[in-house]
Amino acid sequence: MIVLDDEIKNKLIELYRTKNIALEGNIIKLIDPQNDKKFKDYLQKCSEKDKDVRRKRLEITKKIQSQNKELLESQEEKDQLMREIQEALEKAEEAKNTALNDLDIMQKRTQFKLINIIVKMAMYIIVGVGISATILYIVAMFSGRDTQIIGSTWSNMFGILLTNAFSIVGTIMGVKYASGKD
Repeated sequence: MIVLDDEIKNKLIELYRTKNIALEGNIIKLIDPQNDKKFKDYLQKCSEKDKDVRRKRLEITKKIQSQNKELLESQEEKDQLMREIQEALEKAEEAKNTALNDLDIMQKRTQFKLINIIVKMAMYIIVGVGISATILYIVAMFSGRDTQIIGSTWSNMFGILLTNAFSIVGTIMGVKYASGKD
């Protein structure tokens, strides 16, 4: 046991009374009050205060440990959510690329169908005009009319129609070649 003289005892009691600073820890158990009731009460207060402080520290430590555990769990949940979001983003990107490819294919198909329709109509018009002009020329020849103007016009028109027909076919072949179609 530790024995303190009266001067030190009085200074410790005064320090507690004025500044609320007391002895802490296991040293309190080792100090002998020596039948000094005032110092014995002081040591009792120090012991109670130390127990309160230790209890509060323990509560704070438990609270902090609990909060740390919750933070770690929420961090794990956040990481899991981030992985799920990343996977969903990758799937969405993949779906977007697939949709864009499908859209591109559909547009090319639509363009190809439209070109086919345009070519057919152009050919029908060329053939129709050619047949109509030929019929008019034949009617003019058999009716005995002057066919010199109609003949040169018919010849020029057929040249233009054939040129346009080959131009359309060449354009279509170029489009097919550029788009990789057979």
